[in-house]
Amino acid sequence: MTGVISQEAFSSIFIFFHLHLGFFMFLDDNTFKTVIASAPLVSIDLVVKNSLGQYLLGYRTNRPAQGFWFVLGGRIQKDETMDAAFLRLTKNELGQAIARKNATFIGPFEHFYQDTVFGNDCTTHYVVLGYSLTIDIDLSSLPNEQHNQYAWFSQDELLSREDVHLHSKWYVT
Repeated sequence: MTGVISQEAFSSIFIFFHLHLGFFMFLDDNTFKTVIASAPLVSIDLVVKNSLGQYLLGYRTNRPAQGFWFVLGGRIQKDETMDAAFLRLTKNELGQAIARKNATFIGPFEHFYQDTVFGNDCTTHYVVLGYSLTIDIDLSSLPNEQHNQYAWFSQDELLSREDVHLHSKWYVT
């Protein structure tokens, strides 16, 4: 049939436009504050290992989890598919867009924080979809918007350090 594209082709085109043109919805601060106070947020955490079996963590500069080493990741936006979110997050956090099908789903997790990105006026509740992937990355090429440092940690080091957030430790135990 002329003019008909497959579901796979449509999904690829849709994801491309989401990733490059930003068709998903970021909420204004007031709306986002209301959402945080009223409902859980849905996010994807990227449990990244290198070929040596070390885990990639970033030192968080923003709330929640500010001042801790933490896995990379971020929220799924309104009207953004999980596949599009995964591509966006891997591109923004790792410098390269990686399809969700190339990662391993490790399970759902819940994260509870006593603060929010805006301060201490309420708590934050995340429902997190954890995914693992193995990739070797040059740490100097990573962005510094959410993290001001990056490092590779062995499993033993990650689990024993007090400045590695508990929620990141859950992914490797």
